[in-house]
Amino acid sequence: MDGVPRVPEQRRSGTPGDTSSAEVAADPAPVSDLLRFSVLGPVRAWRGGEQLATGSPQQRALLAALLLREGRTATAGELIDAVWGDESPQQALAALRTYASRIRKILDPGVLVSESGGYAIRSLDGDALDLTAAESLWTDAEKARHAGDLCQARALLNKALGLWDGEPLANVPGPYAETQRTRLEEWRLQLLEARLDMDLEQGCHAEAVSELTALTAAHPLRERLRELLMLALYRSGRQAEALAVYADTRRLLADELGVDPRPGLAELQQRILNADPSLAEPSAPAAEPAATPVRPAQLPATVPDFTGRASFVDELSEVLSSAHSETGTGSVMAVSAVAGIGGVGKTTLAVHVAHASRAAFPDGQLYVDLQGAGARAAEPETVLGSFLRALGTADSAIPDTLEERAALYRSTLDGRRVLVLLDNARDAAQVRPLLPGTEGCAALITGRVRMVDLAGAHLVDLDVMSPEEALLLFTRIVGEERVASEREAALDVVAACGFLPLAIRIAASRLAARRTWTVSVLAAKLADERRRLDELQAGDLAVKATFELGYGQLEPPQARAFRLLGLADGPDISLAAAAAALNLDQDETEDLLESLVDTSLLESAAPGRYRYHDLVRLYARACAERDELPPEEREAAMSRLLDFYLATAAGVYAIERPGDRLVDHLEPTSHPGISFAGSREAQDWLYAEANCLIACVRQSADGPRLRRSVDLLWAAKDLAESGANSRAYEIAATAVRDAARGSEDIRAEARARTTLTNVLLIAGRFDEAEEEARLAMQRADEAGDMLPNCWAANDRGIIAIYQNRHADGESYLEQAISNFRADGNAVGEASARCNLSRIHLAMGRLSSAIELAQQGIDVYDRMGLTLRLANGRYALGMALTRAGKFTEALNQLTEALALFHENRQPLWEGVTHFRIAEAHLAAGRAPLAASHAEQAIALRGIGGEWRRGTVLTVLGKALAAMGQIDRARACWQEALAIYERLGSDEAGEMRQLLSPMAA
Repeated sequence: MDGVPRVPEQRRSGTPGDTSSAEVAADPAPVSDLLRFSVLGPVRAWRGGEQLATGSPQQRALLAALLLREGRTATAGELIDAVWGDESPQQALAALRTYASRIRKILDPGVLVSESGGYAIRSLDGDALDLTAAESLWTDAEKARHAGDLCQARALLNKALGLWDGEPLANVPGPYAETQRTRLEEWRLQLLEARLDMDLEQGCHAEAVSELTALTAAHPLRERLRELLMLALYRSGRQAEALAVYADTRRLLADELGVDPRPGLAELQQRILNADPSLAEPSAPAAEPAATPVRPAQLPATVPDFTGRASFVDELSEVLSSAHSETGTGSVMAVSAVAGIGGVGKTTLAVHVAHASRAAFPDGQLYVDLQGAGARAAEPETVLGSFLRALGTADSAIPDTLEERAALYRSTLDGRRVLVLLDNARDAAQVRPLLPGTEGCAALITGRVRMVDLAGAHLVDLDVMSPEEALLLFTRIVGEERVASEREAALDVVAACGFLPLAIRIAASRLAARRTWTVSVLAAKLADERRRLDELQAGDLAVKATFELGYGQLEPPQARAFRLLGLADGPDISLAAAAAALNLDQDETEDLLESLVDTSLLESAAPGRYRYHDLVRLYARACAERDELPPEEREAAMSRLLDFYLATAAGVYAIERPGDRLVDHLEPTSHPGISFAGSREAQDWLYAEANCLIACVRQSADGPRLRRSVDLLWAAKDLAESGANSRAYEIAATAVRDAARGSEDIRAEARARTTLTNVLLIAGRFDEAEEEARLAMQRADEAGDMLPNCWAANDRGIIAIYQNRHADGESYLEQAISNFRADGNAVGEASARCNLSRIHLAMGRLSSAIELAQQGIDVYDRMGLTLRLANGRYALGMALTRAGKFTEALNQLTEALALFHENRQPLWEGVTHFRIAEAHLAAGRAPLAASHAEQAIALRGIGGEWRRGTVLTVLGKALAAMGQIDRARACWQEALAIYERLGSDEAGEMRQLLSPMAA
């Protein structure tokens, strides 16, 4: 004993202690003053937020030894061995007591106790030690995993791993610390493997590749990490690389240890070679229940007053039940297609049957409105993207092409029992890629066209209701009391509605909302010439007659809003946009639109957003052509809507790029647009309105609105670089270019070609981009329009960089600098200087390259341009990498990466990861280079196949430097295939990289 007096201890539950200790516990310390300790990094102690001095390395070694015993007493001899081992000094016991005394002074009374000639640390809060907290999190994660909650288990493991702060017991001497370091590091790797295994179970294979690549480089002999990497690569569609990992592993184990890979790894290689279908699906360990998959429940609400259709309900339900026949005689997949005229109740019937059959499809129900009756039906690849997300697929794992998405969709549904409701289909061609294709699933389709060419489908032709069903529906909506006394009038009403469910619902809803009307009043209204004009014939005419019932009862302001807003092509319309089109304030507009929602002529898609059923939109347009007087008001409404989008998009552009004079060259507008408080709010608006904005551009491509539509597309150029909207943007740019060329408007053509150049450049289609830029400059010269000459010259310089035409690129960029300067556009000039920096870099003029990039950054800094500043730092980082100043280069590129992420530019995030990979590779840090290259690939934001080839090239070089030759070769072979397909000069470099290995 060291003579220090004992004080009463505060026990913690479950901590062993001396039974002779005092029974009275000390008062609990305030939470803010509780002691905390860390051993999963440097050995440290805190009281509340204050870090305590833990003394010399030997004193920290004593503290660590006591902490790791979790309250158990350690004898003096054990502690001397722990701190000094076989090399203990003669005065080791005295030194030990001195260290213990110093530790006791910095801790709370009763924490460090002396007993039986030794010491123990007691009276700590349950998670006072980071290791204890990590163990608790691990236990909770295991419980969550066994319960099937993988999301919670992953979150807990990540939290546990986050407690590590570098090397455990860092800089602590002694054999005990060394042993514990090894143990704790091994446990950390086990936690990592467990979490990565869960990542793969949840379909996060693309994201996991980057981390696994770095881990296998750091721990090359750890076969479990190699196994996980093979599986992640295979599930990412990179089979050749997965097999190459096995080859690299086998060679490494033979060279280093003289052994073969363990059987599990060899078995995985064979399963990959055989394309084992079960590898494509995550599978939990056999001893544990599988994680609960995402179960979509997308069915719209069924109507509470569903009426009749009993034979159709039974027929469709029977077909759906065949999808999961327990006898095994069910069809491979149950498909039913319901056809009929608009308003006949196809969707209502399908949704009702789908809800009734939910129990038969426990893995979920998918729903989509395919907008088949509209001018622009939903694209199957877009729908598949939404379905895959609903089924739990990460965005980064969703392929680009229709064929790949359809294949992944079918694989994801394999083994599940999911019902897919494809509403309002255009034709069989639109539907085919959306069919599950496996037993247990079913598809229910509605559309106006009878799909006789949809193989294997059970076809149902839905006709109008019987008089009895129609009257029953009418009664359920209006109320039995009002109909009972006027049965004949009610029969007249449903007959006037042609027994069409939608027409009956509209008429009944109007009557239900007007308590002073009788059924006879409604019947009399339907007896006038509006009814005679409709004649209740089948087909669209009957649908038009149904809508006429509601439209004819609108007040004049309501009718005007209904007609004019139906002219817009977007999928929906915001309240602000509607107010602009109607030339009203937002309050008045909202009142009108909500009243239209009440009449069922308009739907409220979300707060502040409205949409038409596609057939109602067609009817609204017909009304506009027939009733809108003067006719010029139709054009005026669409002109006001275009002005609203242009003015607001220009405002977003100005916020994102202050000082850029592009907005000064745009066509004038009559609407001020929306003002935004900051960049985030402006970006939110732009991306929320992307589909409507692009639809407005395409709709305005002909006639007097052409120039403004082109300018709108240019002002919204961020949509081209966002990735999600690039394809739609390209289609719109092509449309306005063709329209401008057809109308011989050379000014509009020059600007349209400039916008098209930008999106083609982003996609890596350099030859097409160069031709568009060349013609843009030619037309701009003819039109005397400086704006395209500035930006098209800048883009031609960038294209020349990628095509290794450095002299041409220098000429174009110097021309761009001159043009920007003449226009007084310092921001544009800075952009051209940053691009010229890359030309000088390629030509070996490092000093001027760095100087040019820095000049651009100085301008961006001065003007507060965050997005442009990211471009500048990107260019400077490249120049510094080439100059061998890797630390400075990585600082610039890392800052650029953060800015691109903040500004929602995934394409530039991916490219910046690629440049960071280049910098790490040049600095000899191959594992970090491979990790960033993998992140570029995982983002799917690197801009087309050519850019993917460049990333694969660098990834292969990093892997080769790490000794993973076979996987490097697989990357280069894929890059070579890309370059050969594109006819790129880089194919020669790939052949050179591959030829020595082939020899």
